[in-house]
Amino acid sequence: MPRGPILVAVSLALAGCGPGSSSPTAAPHPSAAQPAAAVPISVARVESIPVDRTLPVVGTLFARDEATLSAEVEGTVEKTFVEFGDRVREGQELALVDTDSYAALAAQASARVAQAKAAAVSADHELARQQQLRSNGIASPADLDVAVANADQTRAAVKAAEAAETVARLNVSRSRVRAPFDAAVAERIASAGDFVRPGTPMFRVVNDKVLKFIVQAPEANAPDIRKGQPLRFHVDAFPGRAFEGSVFLISPQVSAATRMFSLGALVTNADLALKANTFARGEVVLERNVPTVLAPLDAIVTSSGFSRVFVVSNNLARSRDVVVGRIRKDRQEVLKGLVAGEVVAVSGLNKLRDGAAITLRDANP
Repeated sequence: MPRGPILVAVSLALAGCGPGSSSPTAAPHPSAAQPAAAVPISVARVESIPVDRTLPVVGTLFARDEATLSAEVEGTVEKTFVEFGDRVREGQELALVDTDSYAALAAQASARVAQAKAAAVSADHELARQQQLRSNGIASPADLDVAVANADQTRAAVKAAEAAETVARLNVSRSRVRAPFDAAVAERIASAGDFVRPGTPMFRVVNDKVLKFIVQAPEANAPDIRKGQPLRFHVDAFPGRAFEGSVFLISPQVSAATRMFSLGALVTNADLALKANTFARGEVVLERNVPTVLAPLDAIVTSSGFSRVFVVSNNLARSRDVVVGRIRKDRQEVLKGLVAGEVVAVSGLNKLRDGAAITLRDANP
């Protein structure tokens, strides 16, 4: 066997152990893990405060009462007294439709009533005379029968004349177009000189002192909705102003197409700031002062539709999935996953991993 390689190896080993040599230092193993540096973060404490539980809604404000006033008699419009935008009181005259002619017909009907009553009185006298003559054996039965028939006929004529007079007076009233309730004139359709027939539209009026806010709600919230619940809302015309009404209408059915149901709130519009058919956004107050867990908005990490936070404890950050609700200013409702008093990270979240060591930037969380 050749001895050359063995001698070379021994020589190298001895050379390393000579008098001037030092003990070799072991090199670190390439797979040994270095301790991760602590991530500096800021933290905040999770709080529980009383918050109204609400249901966001959008909808339209409608006038509580709205009517299209049509002509009730035939004739020429004599006068109109109002224009669109005018405010009117219940019973106020808005227009006249050939009122003078109908007043004349009513006077004629009254005269006919007087005439019929006079004829009836004369017939009654004749009947009484014939009855007296018959009792004395002077008048014939035929004469008495004629007197009875004539009296009955004149009484019927009085009733017919009175009915005609009632219709004539009713037409006089109908010729005066009146407001059915306190309202504002939304549109004047007819003008003086127009010929109208019964059913011809003349005015459209709306009662805008009380409005209906009609909205849609998901069927899942049907058990939560009750009459009398407050409904707060805002409109674009008054960005900083809040309005409020109360639920008074709840639809008995759910739309098969949208899986939503309608509800309405009455809104008092005393200062007339709101206009009918305005779009509005709001919320139904389902329950007041419900204890609610709120976390800082900066603590919530949302990705792919899931939300999580980093809970800080014992200088470690632990990732935890949460279910969040509505945003309230700089905080967000946490419906599931956190309890009041826990501490969460609010900065440095992009550097954190589950179980990461942390160091606090703020001395007091």
